Amino acid sequence: MGGINIPESVKQGIEQVKQGKLVLIYDAEDREGETDFVIPASSVTPNEVAYFRNTAGGLICIAIHPIAAEKLGLPLLSDILINVNDNFAFLRRLVEGEGDLSYDKRSSFSLWVNHRDTFTGITDRDRALTLRKIGEAVDKVLNADDNTYKFHTEFRTPGHVSILRAADRLLDERRGQTELSVALALLAGISPAMVICEMLDNETGGALHKTNAKAFASERNIIFIEGKEIIAAFQAVFG
Repeated sequence: MGGINIPESVKQGIEQVKQGKLVLIYDAEDREGETDFVIPASSVTPNEVAYFRNTAGGLICIAIHPIAAEKLGLPLLSDILINVNDNFAFLRRLVEGEGDLSYDKRSSFSLWVNHRDTFTGITDRDRALTLRKIGEAVDKVLNADDNTYKFHTEFRTPGHVSILRAADRLLDERRGQTELSVALALLAGISPAMVICEMLDNETGGALHKTNAKAFASERNIIFIEGKEIIAAFQAVFG
């Protein structure tokens, strides 16, 4: 990235995720207005899952690159429901219509899964295993020379880990936490499978305010990155 103008927070964030460490990403005031914990899937341990659920408090998900999702056979959940057969036609109403989301046109949810070696799937140990194995599956389909890997051999649905499928054109199409975390992974040259979790506020019942999230990061020497900074860096590097 020599000669390319990359915001300092993004440079520091790249170094952190390369080492498998936690960073915080704030999307934007005109989107969800949320700060997420973000860490590479390959670094997730049961202790990390416990820290995410106790400290961040939001939904623990894994965001993956759209090409990996396509190769793994993981469509958007909304596309699955739109295409159900007539026996379940009523389910289409759950995703029909526009304007329900004030900050976006759609969500990034794909399937909810458990790894087949888990027990209930909800424990910190089980979720850590599922998250790591999804990361390994992403690596297999993006880096392997053959296309023999079958997602169903390792995973079952329904489960307790939510997979988020990034938009096909990434930040050119959508600028949510899913795309921002995948973009950061690409900038860092690591596998585009990132575990994310929203920071919630126990007192207000809403998302943790950006000011409080920045203070949290400062007190713990965690890198805080604005979504607009990732967008600028991604555009500078990838065009």
